[in-house]
Amino acid sequence: MGIYKKYFSKYKVLFITAILFVLLEALCDLMQPTIMSKIIDDGIRNGQLALILRYGLLMLVITACGAVFAAMRNILASKVSQNFGADLREDVFKKIIIFSESSADRIESGSLITRMTNDTSVITQFINGLMRIFVKAPVMCIGSIILAIILSVKLSVILLAAVAVVTVLIVISMKLSYARFTKVQYAIDKINSVVQEYLMGVRLVKAFGRYEDEEKKFDVSNTGLAEKSIASQLVIAYFSPLMSLSINLGIVLIVFFGSVLFSGGSIEVGKISAFLSYMAQILASLIMITNVFNMFVRTKASTERIKEVLTSEEDFKAEKSGIKPDSAEIEFKNVTFAYPNGSGLPALKDLSFKLERGKTLAVIGPTGSGKSTLAWLCLRFYDVNNGSVSIDNVDIREMDTEILRESVSLAPQKSMLFSGTIRDNISWGNPGAATEQIIEASRAAQADEFIARMPEQYDSLLGQAGVNLSGGQKQRISIARALVRKSPLLILDDSTSALDAVTEVKVRRGIAQLSVGTVIIITQRISTAMNADRILVLDNGVRVGFGSHKELLESCAIYKGIFDSQIGEEFMQ
Repeated sequence: MGIYKKYFSKYKVLFITAILFVLLEALCDLMQPTIMSKIIDDGIRNGQLALILRYGLLMLVITACGAVFAAMRNILASKVSQNFGADLREDVFKKIIIFSESSADRIESGSLITRMTNDTSVITQFINGLMRIFVKAPVMCIGSIILAIILSVKLSVILLAAVAVVTVLIVISMKLSYARFTKVQYAIDKINSVVQEYLMGVRLVKAFGRYEDEEKKFDVSNTGLAEKSIASQLVIAYFSPLMSLSINLGIVLIVFFGSVLFSGGSIEVGKISAFLSYMAQILASLIMITNVFNMFVRTKASTERIKEVLTSEEDFKAEKSGIKPDSAEIEFKNVTFAYPNGSGLPALKDLSFKLERGKTLAVIGPTGSGKSTLAWLCLRFYDVNNGSVSIDNVDIREMDTEILRESVSLAPQKSMLFSGTIRDNISWGNPGAATEQIIEASRAAQADEFIARMPEQYDSLLGQAGVNLSGGQKQRISIARALVRKSPLLILDDSTSALDAVTEVKVRRGIAQLSVGTVIIITQRISTAMNADRILVLDNGVRVGFGSHKELLESCAIYKGIFDSQIGEEFMQ
């Protein structure tokens, strides 16, 4: 529980106060059977009405005090546990925000959602229970045992034997439960991932009519969760009756041997009654302890999953230099890179090239040749395995990562838009952008054309992920978002793939008119690449061509093949 140390420190005073109220409440409960035995043995047996009333009034006062203490500890437990859970969720979310790409690749988004919600809720419930019953149950159990021994040493042998049996059952139950509850949490991960995957691809599911397949996939995950939940609950279902049986057998034996001792004059009726009350309190305490331990087992499994998030590798931090690129001269020197959680095969192999400031580089090549990987390395989402990536003659590993990424504008292949207005989505690239800058960027990206036709124009609301826009419209807003940032380096990662040829030409011209600086265009289209100052041709992560369009037609067979196939298709059309 070391990861929770700071939370306990934060709420230490409230926590200790709640524990104090729990102890006072337990003390009130422990006093009741002893007072009752006094009423029976000293009051009822001797006909002392005044004594009965006095002890009865004392019991009422103690009961009222116990109720007040219980109410106070419930209030404090709820306050501390909910604040504890809120702080934990916030820390988990902050950690996710600064995840390294390898951490994000390793833990699925569905699992992260489960850990943010279900796992933190389990821990919150445990903290609440810890303050409400975990402290009270052992105090009640130990206090009842001590007071019962004081009442009768002989009958206490039966009581201690019953407690020992129940303790063994609790230990066995915990060992069997831990693995099962861990599997339950991972089953919840799976079902969340299935639902999330369906929601992200709902249109594709409709288009292909794959409802039954999705239902079957969900049914498998749902059935798996149900089976694992049943398996975890079966442990409780088997052991709880055994614990109750052990205690109840102890009560029966105490009644039997108590009657024998009473017949011999060794014990009084009131003490037997008090002893049975303490036995009942012990039973209730042990049941509470069992529930707490079962909760602890679930909490332990959830804690391991939360710990995995909180100790995951973070994104690269500021290192040696606060230099901010101002013109973005890009150089790759003998770069080799393989994805940390991938196949192990290099995505880029011994790649070298240099792009002068203010120039445009087009990166082209077959699918899977490492084009997008080049963009991720420029943003330092990953570090190279060998070689270096430099901007303005400074290795990006020596730059403040935040400053580096402020110097790069990215329009990705898959346009990611957010709920809110069009204005919000475009200014997301530059929160301080004026309306004129937003309109200027939109015109360059050819987005102003369709935005002007919308009822609220730039204040028109977008659905989640821009579901009320076409693919081409989303790409143009994404490009406008990158342009309004006005960074020295602009990366367009196949961000015009959904645009027709005429609109794409207009977008290129609009970008050129803005004088955005150094541009890297990752593309599949030869018509886009051929207008760049330099063209980098990749094949299986290896540089197979670098130069102008004219130079590559003469020197690079792969580039010429792409040119012939695409231009030939255009002529055929």
